[in-house]
Parts: sequence; C-alpha cells; structure tokens
Amino acid sequence: MGITKKSGYEIKLMREAGRVVALVHAEMKKIIKPGVTTQYLNDTAYQIIKDNKCDPTFLGYNGFPATICASVNEQVVHGFPSDRVLKDGDIISVDVGATYRGYVGDSAWTYAVGEISDECKKLMEITEKALFAGLANLKDGNNLDDVSGAIEDTALANNYGIVRQYGGHGVGSKMHEEPFVYNYRVNNNLILKRGMTIAIEPMLNLGGDDVEVLEDEWTVITKDRRPSAHFEHTALVTDTGADILTKLPD
Repeated sequence: MGITKKSGYEIKLMREAGRVVALVHAEMKKIIKPGVTTQYLNDTAYQIIKDNKCDPTFLGYNGFPATICASVNEQVVHGFPSDRVLKDGDIISVDVGATYRGYVGDSAWTYAVGEISDECKKLMEITEKALFAGLANLKDGNNLDDVSGAIEDTALANNYGIVRQYGGHGVGSKMHEEPFVYNYRVNNNLILKRGMTIAIEPMLNLGGDDVEVLEDEWTVITKDRRPSAHFEHTALVTDTGADILTKLPD
C-alpha cells in the first residue's frame, strides 16, 4: 500500500482517536509516581479507551499482550506492563494507541518517576525537543529527510545516541502505514503532501545507538543499558507544519 492522503472525514475520526490517546496521557501524568505498577498504568489506559468508545490499538497487535507499551529506563520501546513497581529515579515511556471507528491515534511520552537525575531530565527535554523539531518540518512540499534531519541534528548537538532500527510511520486505518520515518538522514526525497498523517517518534539514548531485543521478542533495550527516552505524536501534514492529532483540544 502506498502513502494515503486522508479525507476530511478520516481526519475527523483520527482526531477523535487522538483525543482519547491524549486523555490517557493526561491521566498517566497524574498517576505515574513511585510505588505504582506498570500493570496499573495499563489497566487505567484500557478503561479510559473503552469509556470513550474506542478500542486499544496495541492489544493483540501481532500478538502484543497489552494496551500500552511500558518501557522503563534502558527499555527503549515495546516493554510489557507487569507487576513491576516504579521507583524514585526511574523514567518510563508510555506508548498508547486508540482506534475509533477504524482509525488510529498513536502517541508516546516519557515520564519522570519522582525525583530523577539531571542527565535523565536533560535526555527527556532534548528528546521532546527533537520531536517538535521533526513536527515543525512536517509540511507540504518538504521532503521526509527534512523531518529526519531535524531530529538527527537535535540529537547530535547533545551527543545522544539515536535508535536506528525503529522510527516513525504513517498512520490511518492501520497503525503502521507507509512511509517509515527514520530519526536520521537517509537521503529520502519523498515529498510530503497536505492530508498525509504521520507519527513522528524520536528515541534517543544517553549512551550509544545500539539496541537489542529481549527473549520476550518485544522489549527493546539499549545494549549499554543506559537510559532511553521516547516521544511521539500523530500529526497531519499542512502548509505550515504539523497539525497534531494526539492532543487535547485547546
């Protein structure tokens, strides 16, 4: 399947899916603290999604067993929620998708658990900055490498590792559509067009680029076991930059 431009009706459905994802993140921000289990976060997310007439996109996706990906510290993405208790100083990426009438919203955010180190604070701050640098370039007439390059430049200016095997992607009636969006330049001259909907998601590491997958065949961790941060929004390509779909209405 090629890259699809979405109709006004499809964008309306995606905006509602995105609103529900944003509701989940608003609640995560409130409840993430030392002593909470990642399973509790998962159960809370499931309830919010269901209460808002959506389905959890991740649950059952290629066999994934949960509503959210809960990735702590050196876990980059795709961590399983469990009875693991969050402790002071942890950072956790919560990635969540909601499907509304067949259309998907997908967003991830990294949260501090209690008091965290200054180096983790800065890692989170710069990874979020990289997300918005990418989004600022998500406009009609730009090419995809403008987005990837903005993320890469933000990471390299701060000497952070860039996760190279995973990245952003088109979103719509499927969670993963064309195009794949690298978080570094690959000479991709695909021209962005109004109406495309794309998830931008930098994953930056305090250490090196290299990652590996655990025996559960899902959880991705940094090879050097240093912390990783992950931020993601689903957005619509417009003439002036990204119209973010995974946020609450102003």
